Amino acid sequence: MKKTLLALATATLVAALPVAHAQWVVIDPTNLAQNIMTAANTLEQINNQVQSLQHEVQMLTNEAKNLASLDFSALSQLRAALTATNQLIQQGQGLAFNVSQLETDFARLYPTAYSSSISGSQMAADARTRWQNSLEALRTSTTVQSQAMQNFVSDEQTLTDLVNRSQSAAGALQAAQATNQLLALHSRQTIQAQQLQITQDRAAALELARQVAVQERAREVRRRFQGSGTAYTPSTVNFYGN
Repeated sequence: MKKTLLALATATLVAALPVAHAQWVVIDPTNLAQNIMTAANTLEQINNQVQSLQHEVQMLTNEAKNLASLDFSALSQLRAALTATNQLIQQGQGLAFNVSQLETDFARLYPTAYSSSISGSQMAADARTRWQNSLEALRTSTTVQSQAMQNFVSDEQTLTDLVNRSQSAAGALQAAQATNQLLALHSRQTIQAQQLQITQDRAAALELARQVAVQERAREVRRRFQGSGTAYTPSTVNFYGN
């Protein structure tokens, strides 16, 4: 641009020389060239300022996009799925999930040894309760499995929505928010897997404990049948009073 303006100034000076000579007008070529260069420099500075302003406007536009919040949240759906599974676990019958209560009930129903004060009818009732506990644990495990299958359907839709919003995010904030929700979905699925594993392990543990209790009850019944350990003495048994 400077070279163009300088060429134009030189051409103007050459064309104006005859007229200037005829009219006795004195023109300082150096001063005129300097003025033209000053104008060219000023114009270039203005252009640079305009470009700088355009860049700043673009930066502000990008910042506004980066600060734009994502108009979608899957948090309520994720929490609802977790709550539903937790409720199924808490509704399970049998041994309580409270640690102190569990220890008390387990010590009573699954003893390492039976005392002589416990009657046969009480041992039979405890055996029935143990069987019910194992059955309820299995029922809870299968119910949680069914809930997990239902959650898979909603998880698929949630995953699709989050991926679409992540790909169409207008700025860094929206992309980050979509990514965070994808991580939350993964965490919820991990927690659900842990819940399912807990119910399965609980059912297996109670069944093993029941089998051990069955063996202990059989040992105690045999001990009581044998009495103090003295040799068995046959005796006459009367039927119907005869």
